Amino acid sequence: MRGRTGERAPEGQHGRLVAVEIDPASLSTAQSFIDAERRTAIRDLVADNRFSPAGRGGAYSLRLSIADRKLVLDVAAESGAPVVRHVLSLTPLARVIKDYFIVCESYYEAIRIAPPSRIEAIDMGRRGIHNEGAEVLIGRLSGKIDLDFETGRRLFTLVCALRWRG
Repeated sequence: MRGRTGERAPEGQHGRLVAVEIDPASLSTAQSFIDAERRTAIRDLVADNRFSPAGRGGAYSLRLSIADRKLVLDVAAESGAPVVRHVLSLTPLARVIKDYFIVCESYYEAIRIAPPSRIEAIDMGRRGIHNEGAEVLIGRLSGKIDLDFETGRRLFTLVCALRWRG
């Protein structure tokens, strides 16, 4: 089984997340739709994911935070024992996050007043930018954490929740 990163965990050793936490101090005051997206992403991520630090198998917990304007991923074993910490610059994600926020604002505004065809067009654009963000994140984690595309999409949602400034 290969993730989008192209890495392969040893046969029979595919890792997965069993818990995801976002550092409350890293969250800004979010609007309700961002809060709802964050809760949904965490629920969906824990329910179905592929997450292998450096190709290892096992069950892991992940804590996301922002420190010094960098994304921090603290990975621990299910027992709580630290496994690895990755600190990533957010610069490669800055443009796609900004674009994603702009289109999300347009989408939520359109839901209130636009015809269904306009909402659908905006939603297609939103999904495309979201996919782009997932690809960038997967690329940034290449060689560090093996994850599939859907896991990358959900992690991108959580990164956006950390970066949202409303």
